[in-house]
Amino acid sequence: MINILIVDDHVLFREGLSSLFRSQPDFNVLGEAGSVREAIALALHLRPDVILMDFSMPDGTGLDATREILVEHPKAKIVFLTMHEDDERLFAAIRAGAKGFLVKNIPVMQLLESLRGLQVGEAPISRTMTARILEAFSQTDSQKADDASALELLTDREREVLIELGRGGTNREIANRLFISDNTVKNHIHNILEKLGLSNRREVIRYAQQRGLISSSQPTNPWHKPSR
Repeated sequence: MINILIVDDHVLFREGLSSLFRSQPDFNVLGEAGSVREAIALALHLRPDVILMDFSMPDGTGLDATREILVEHPKAKIVFLTMHEDDERLFAAIRAGAKGFLVKNIPVMQLLESLRGLQVGEAPISRTMTARILEAFSQTDSQKADDASALELLTDREREVLIELGRGGTNREIANRLFISDNTVKNHIHNILEKLGLSNRREVIRYAQQRGLISSSQPTNPWHKPSR
């Protein structure tokens, strides 16, 4: 019997999943949560085997819930079930400790089989997303050296903008955080694209994520040098 907790802020979707799992002889729905706070409280109280986790919630993200839950309940198998399938969220979820990442348009039977596979050590991740993960970790030492050389071309301010881009900041958010204008941010992004040989903003974000320049648990700039 797979004891499961469902975390999603959309009541109708959450109840639909509950109904689906209750119709299966090998699933037992322990509870439902619609927020980060509820998810953490129920996970620690009910100790489910599997937690289906949405990414976006009213009081935070599934990443926030995942980190806190795994500190106290490290055996929980957390699988993200979300509308988002971009690389940034995928890598962030895996780094946070998730065992799988599925999108909400997955067929019902595939969802059920993916979760059953958890019990025998399989990861509920699509082939496409698995390929993205392998690509992200396939850099050779020479590629890493080239990355370091390219990064040395960036000014301190361009590095700060790169960090903020990697965190998913908009131009306006970056401008506010760094106390510069929107136009200055655009100029810095243009320079970053040229110096790193990238084509668009999405590639900049992927570049920062894949090379470990930023992480969701890293609130400060890694290039920052403390004043003496």
